[in-house]
Amino acid sequence: MEKITKLPVTILRGGTSKGVYLLEKDLPANRQQWDKLLLRLMGSPDKKQIDGLGGAQSVTSKVAILKRSHRDDADVDYTFAQVSVDKAVVSYGGNCGNISSGVGPFAIEKGLVPAQDGVTTVRIYNTNTQKLIVEDVPTPGRQVQYDGDFAIAGVPGTAAPLKLRFVDPAGTLGRGLLPTGNAVDILDVPRLGKLEVSLVDAANPLVFVRAKDLGLTGTELPDAINGDPKLLALLETIRGLAAVKLGLVDTPEKAAWVTPGIPKMTLVAPAQSYITSSGEKVEADQVDLVARMMSMQKTHPSYAMTGAMCTAAAAVVPGSLVRQVLRPGCDQENIRIGHPSGILPCGVEYAKGTETPIIQSTFGYRTANLLLEGLARIRA
Repeated sequence: MEKITKLPVTILRGGTSKGVYLLEKDLPANRQQWDKLLLRLMGSPDKKQIDGLGGAQSVTSKVAILKRSHRDDADVDYTFAQVSVDKAVVSYGGNCGNISSGVGPFAIEKGLVPAQDGVTTVRIYNTNTQKLIVEDVPTPGRQVQYDGDFAIAGVPGTAAPLKLRFVDPAGTLGRGLLPTGNAVDILDVPRLGKLEVSLVDAANPLVFVRAKDLGLTGTELPDAINGDPKLLALLETIRGLAAVKLGLVDTPEKAAWVTPGIPKMTLVAPAQSYITSSGEKVEADQVDLVARMMSMQKTHPSYAMTGAMCTAAAAVVPGSLVRQVLRPGCDQENIRIGHPSGILPCGVEYAKGTETPIIQSTFGYRTANLLLEGLARIRA
């Protein structure tokens, strides 16, 4: 008789991602057994994830694992797992800001944090980055409110706004805001030559590249990038070389397997008009820069929340590539990122340091929606 595990699951849309939210107490005590279970849960490896809960792309193949925190500065501990779609790989490197936005509502729904009448503040300790996130969740009548009139690019309709503040987000790798000590580094890319990049680590480490240095405009849509195998290979090579420079792997070829989630490859370009994936026009004066992110070797359909947090931090670093492409005269502490689905506003609070700024917090707004609560049937 085949052994069947029935696992309590909650599925939430968090920001522009969708994930399975679990309580750690429902998982095996031996963490070495987690990967096999999560792969089976999501239906990986299979590019369609047809036999699991995954949605066949990286932004819908994510898992959040929660427990009540024993820390004085946090209410819950949250572990993020990025489950690869087509590889038998589960990555715990880095965090997902969009999935983070669903953590507060989930924690309240499961009784990990008591709801207040009005707004409930949930203090979230992310175990991946060892950083604190403070989320304000609307809870009128001590119930999580999902409906509202706040819209975010990349999600149809409107919902209740959630404010997320990433506290002291720099240095998730333990090496500060600029892990190499430089605002700009040079990578020697095969068949391309020397390439300027900015390696910045806030909320998650990103490798920023000027789109024009790769012969791109920065307004390309995901289908155009994903449909170009040579470009995808080049972008992953650059990301792999950045991973080597960050000490995450010893050869760039290993990055896709050992550290597929970080650093996140990001193309940046000056503000310009473009057409979104849904056919809407974004005017140049509506954004302060345009950017395209990669997620698990494919183009992110919108923009990762942690990516926005890192971009906001990079915007106040003198000499960084993000700072270089920013609209002249814009408010560098409150920027608008033009991405494939629209516009993402985000901000940063910082103090001036001796060489680099001291990032006190980064912040942004997301929405979430509870889609399902039930039992997942997992075959051994």
